[in-house]
Amino acid sequence: MGTTDKSDRQGGLYERRIGTPTTNDEVNGYWLFGFGVLLGLAGVALFSLTEAATGTRGIAYALTALAPPFVMLGAVIRFPLRRAGTYLGYLGTAVSVLGVVWFVNIFPDGWFTASGDPTVIALYGVGLLLIGLAGTVVPLLSDPVYEDYERMQSEAAAATAERDETSAELEAAREELASTREELAAAEERADELDADAAAARDEVASLRESKARFELFEDAGGKPRWRLRHRNGNVIATAGQGYSSRGKAQQGLHSVRRNARGAGLLRIETAVEEAETVADDDGPEPEDAAEPAVAVPIDDDEIASAATFELFEDAAEEWRWRLRHDNGNVVGDSGEGYASKSNAKRALATVRERVAAADYLRVDPTAFELFRDAAGKWRWRLIHENGNVLADSGQGYSSRSKARQGLDSVRSNAAEAALEVDGEETESGSANAAFELYEDAAGEHRWRLRHDNGNVIADPGEGYASKSNARDAIGRIREYAADADVLDVGSAAFEIYEDAAEEWRWRLRHRNGNVLADSGEGYASRSNAVEAVTKVKRNAPGAGEETVDAAE
Repeated sequence: MGTTDKSDRQGGLYERRIGTPTTNDEVNGYWLFGFGVLLGLAGVALFSLTEAATGTRGIAYALTALAPPFVMLGAVIRFPLRRAGTYLGYLGTAVSVLGVVWFVNIFPDGWFTASGDPTVIALYGVGLLLIGLAGTVVPLLSDPVYEDYERMQSEAAAATAERDETSAELEAAREELASTREELAAAEERADELDADAAAARDEVASLRESKARFELFEDAGGKPRWRLRHRNGNVIATAGQGYSSRGKAQQGLHSVRRNARGAGLLRIETAVEEAETVADDDGPEPEDAAEPAVAVPIDDDEIASAATFELFEDAAEEWRWRLRHDNGNVVGDSGEGYASKSNAKRALATVRERVAAADYLRVDPTAFELFRDAAGKWRWRLIHENGNVLADSGQGYSSRSKARQGLDSVRSNAAEAALEVDGEETESGSANAAFELYEDAAGEHRWRLRHDNGNVIADPGEGYASKSNARDAIGRIREYAADADVLDVGSAAFEIYEDAAEEWRWRLRHRNGNVLADSGEGYASRSNAVEAVTKVKRNAPGAGEETVDAAE
């Protein structure tokens, strides 16, 4: 495949007149195509000015014969093919050119006027065939998406391992907290004079459990892992005083701060400001005990490595929006919707900044079940299509994740073979332990629900349909997709990469409550380009600055 380096060397006439190229091969293919057209025109012009059976007429034939290989090659290498396809196109062109050179050497004396030279014609035809195969068959036999999917899978696996490690640390913290409570209870029984201290300790523990901040792991401008403690209002209230040699050591340092900061005392150090700043700015070599660094003073968001800026603006409809603009001028993400006030847009921006770095990738192909917790803390599921539509949901909340999964599995096992009842009468029989009921609600809209034999409604659409046929079509989609749909666990938010109606690849950041927090704002030619765009947003959004601009900027 062609590289996606958009450096200045790809600019020039092509970028000014046609557009910004995505690959080097796109530019090269354009000029080869134009070169082939010029060869053909030159051959026709020379043919009209020469006499038959002359060497000059042979050159005219040769120029005309060279036009198709170069025109075809130019079109082929503009495709985002694997390198094997591009090389095959070059090989075919070389074979055709060899045939044309052979023709020039034997024309006109060695050329049969009636039938031509079969060997020359065959060699030229083989070259055209190879170019054609490079542009048609090779794309069908290769999978340009596979590597991107494998990369997303590995990232998801790494995120899962990291979550497991964090869960173990949280469990240890819970055990430590339980032990502290026992010691506190014993202290209350031993002496009444410790009641005040015990109450203060309980208040402190409660405040820790209801923390309004969280730790973040990131890489600084020097590529070293660091941690920072960010308040939910977006402010960074503490950060690692140094970079670490690995992400694991950064996590160890983070957990050391969490263990030790709670009971740490206060020591006032009378040090000149200049001296303190000198010490803080001294990176130096990493110490032996890199796992337990000191907590530095708060820093501004400007110190966080980012090559992008959040822009707040008011659009033509007088709604407030935000967009994330890279330093190269490209908009790499936007709000996807307008907000009634500037403060609402800023809150939405802060939500994206908080959740984007930890968001996982989701692959919906073509449907998948999502397991998530709603705003009330209940577990739910929904069946989503790759176009973003919700085909069905649980219709109710569950007290635990396992119960929500049981309800989901019941739908997967029964939907395909479920009977169908229309207005209380069975119109289609089934062998499952559930049946679809199609009915008209009080608002005159047609709805469906999947009811188990035990009387429980285990799925419904969450919306009404204008006609009975539309509702029946929706039931057909559930029957078709539910059994084979994968199950996705959604954290606070997750990226969805999908193909839109125009066959362009896009991304969106969806909250676990179903709301879309951000989207790409534009389509991409390939899934890999969409994945690269998500990577840019994940890298730059957490530390991006913020400014208010005019909509026209």
